[in-house]
Amino acid sequence: MEQAFDLNIGEVLEHWQVAFAIRELIANALDEYVITGTAEPQIAKDGRGDWHIRDFGRGIRYEHLTQNENPEKQQHQDVIGKFGVGLKDALAVFDRNQITVNIRSGHGDITTGMRAKNGFPDITTLHALVTPPADPHLAGTDICLSGASDDDVAIAKGFFLRYSGDTPLEQTRLGDVLTRRAGADEARIYVKGLMVATEPNFLFSYNITRLSAELERALNRERSNVGRGAYSAQVKKILTACQSSQVAGPLTDDLGQYTSGTMHDELSWRDVALHACRVLQTNEKVVFVTPWVEHGDNQALRHAIDDGYRPVVVPDDIARSLGGTTDLEGRPMIDLEAYRQEFNDSLVFVLVDPAELDPVERAVFDMTSPIVSLAKTNLRGIGIDVVISETMRLDEGGQPILGLWDPQERRVILRRDLLHSLDRYAGILLRELGRALTGTFDETPEFEEELTRLLGVVAAAGLTHTRA
Repeated sequence: MEQAFDLNIGEVLEHWQVAFAIRELIANALDEYVITGTAEPQIAKDGRGDWHIRDFGRGIRYEHLTQNENPEKQQHQDVIGKFGVGLKDALAVFDRNQITVNIRSGHGDITTGMRAKNGFPDITTLHALVTPPADPHLAGTDICLSGASDDDVAIAKGFFLRYSGDTPLEQTRLGDVLTRRAGADEARIYVKGLMVATEPNFLFSYNITRLSAELERALNRERSNVGRGAYSAQVKKILTACQSSQVAGPLTDDLGQYTSGTMHDELSWRDVALHACRVLQTNEKVVFVTPWVEHGDNQALRHAIDDGYRPVVVPDDIARSLGGTTDLEGRPMIDLEAYRQEFNDSLVFVLVDPAELDPVERAVFDMTSPIVSLAKTNLRGIGIDVVISETMRLDEGGQPILGLWDPQERRVILRRDLLHSLDRYAGILLRELGRALTGTFDETPEFEEELTRLLGVVAAAGLTHTRA
């Protein structure tokens, strides 16, 4: 009853290990599971020490050994296998390594053996030996491997995301970002759940589920050692499609490592780095700073931290690129300058009632009118108030300013701690008075001229008093 089916294997993958051949059998079982929606395949050892790969689909037929490419698999988006020749290659590898294969299904049983080639009795080739099914009612396919080691099976299972222990951080329509397992020397690149490459300096592992034409071409019959050039574009698209802090957080944290040279390779992709910053701000209260700001004495940064912002250190070029961009909700990206502007725009002055000043502060504050009088000016006459505030806006260097002229309210606002020094208080009061009288700001000719006039008038009044 035996029929010998010539496998016609023209190219034998001599460097294939047994684990690669077992990988092909597992891939076929998983594909049948996905296509038919039947029970999950089983990979187990029996009491004799033989390994079984069992699916519960439609059952293998000898006709499947004739296919170079499986049209059904080509049309299905979620299957791993594409090439029918993978099964034939696996059978050749098992034969070369003295591993006995018995394939059972309701359609027939198949093993392998060397037989004379039809019409050429002097040439023997590997044949599939097909016999009627021992169990016509067997659901799916049971492949028994006699002589395969436990290590071979473990290595083969390790090629599959399903059995690897890698877990997804975020799923996108193009693929998944996966945790890089603790202690793993390399990140992994999967294509539809099957590992095709490793990356020693990637922050994450990836499972690409939607393939580019370039990646399709790169997936040769070996399905291993695929070059980065084939999948890098898809990895970038996956990362720039992510919208969670679970992915953006580690990416932006990694940006801070560029000065030490330990930054992972994904962050060398500028569009990925910028997208990670945008996602992070969408989900968290962060402020982006450069390393020199982080290590310096910056009052604005301290204010931001006190306001609940978390500093995120980014390289200078990324910091420059954030200007003019927005997060995923359309809000401007927050660096220290943007924070300063936001702080100043939202600041509410906390004015201090003179009656609440301590004796030292009150003594200085009571000198306000005499100081102004020395400048031959009367506050009431020009309709200007002088008030003291606990809070103050930040200057361009991130430092709280000492005083300001508020033209809308026609008041000079001075910071409370100035009241601990009469000379500092007097100096800032005169400067803001100069702004009030000219309606201009620092470094304008009008302001400089008025400030010079005020200093001259005060100096002259002081000298006159001294002579007297």
